Order: sequence, then structure tokens, then C-alpha cells
Amino acid sequence: MIYRNTFTTEHTEITEKIRKIDPVNPLPDIIREAADVIKKGGIVLFPTRCLYGLGADAFNADAVSRVFKIKQRPVNKPMSVLVKDRKAVEKLVQYVPPCALQIMDSFWPGKVTIIFEAKAALPVNLTAGTGKIGIRIPEHTVPSALANMLDSPITGTSANLSGSPGCSVVSDLEPLIADKLDLILDAGRLKGGAGSTVIDVTGSAPKILREGAVPAKDIFAVLS
Repeated sequence: MIYRNTFTTEHTEITEKIRKIDPVNPLPDIIREAADVIKKGGIVLFPTRCLYGLGADAFNADAVSRVFKIKQRPVNKPMSVLVKDRKAVEKLVQYVPPCALQIMDSFWPGKVTIIFEAKAALPVNLTAGTGKIGIRIPEHTVPSALANMLDSPITGTSANLSGSPGCSVVSDLEPLIADKLDLILDAGRLKGGAGSTVIDVTGSAPKILREGAVPAKDIFAVLS
């Protein structure tokens, strides 16, 4: 049973569906409940290493569309996904180049999102028609447990309005977002900081699209 919690921002009081969750040892029942919400096309707020994210079934085009609308995200910006293991990666991509394997070996789980050529079966709105998909195996216990309980990948986008800062504590969650979520997993205040480093391996040479938690020099060091 989801309990209801009321929290107040500067302007608005919002009643939300919240589950307090231990970020180190999450209760299986809470993870199962969140997984069931996602399986039914719902959107779940979950903690990551630094910020809260929005999780939906990445194979459910309607659910993905909801995430885009909730974030007010431009439809031409693809959305990355979280998977449970490397076998799950192979189901999503056309090819895993040797450089991607080196990056996986050195930096997964967590901290690096790798962009691959996507298989045609993926929802077009997920890839924003680019034919590419960003993938990460999460290191945080909660999204890792969620990914392991689901048969499909989940969206791994931050819980913010497009162009706005991310959210490291549930009480700072934008009311326009909180209103439209189906479940909130509250792990308390997260540490914030840089998100994952994003690297595209679809070209003739790997290309850093965003330098985040892992410096570019560290990635290129393992590729040399």
C-alpha cells in the first residue's frame, strides 16, 4: 500500500505517492511495487548516485512519451536507458565495438553512458529518430534492483524540467513533475554533483559528448 505524504515548496503544497526507501538496502517489496508500476506504463521517481531520475518502461512508447511531456523535453533529444547487464545491451544495439567493451570493463556499472547504434525495434520517440541509444548499467542499488526485476530497460533521465537543474532531494521536486508521477521512491538527500560522462562509439573514433563524473582523459587512457 502506498502511503501519501504532503510536502511544501515555496509556493505549492503537493500530496504525492511516496515510499521511503533505504538507498543501501532497499526492501524487495518496495522495489517490486515500483517495478509493477513501471510494467503497467507508470512513471517512478528513483534515486541515483547524485540526482533523482524518472523511470519508465523504455519499450513502452506511450510511457516514454509521458516522460517527455512531464519533463517538457524537446522531442528531438533522445533519452538514455538503464539496463541490468551486458546481455541486455546486446538486445538494444546493432553492434558493440571493441572500444565500448574497454569502457564497460573500466567504468561500468555507473558513471559512463555509452551511445550505440540502436536496433530498429526501439521506440522512435526514445531515440528521437536518431537511430542511436545511450545505455548505462546503474551503480546505485535502487535503479540496479529495479532493472534486475524488469524484463525491459528503464529510462534514465533526470527528474527536472528540460533546461532546469536536477533534483537531489524530493522536497525540491518541481510540482509540475511531482503532480504527474505514479510513485516516488524517497531515499533522502542525494549528494548531487556531475552526472555520467556521455561517450558516442558509433563513429570511426569514440567521441565525448558530455564530460561528467569520469574525466575524458581517464576514458581515453583506457582506449590508448
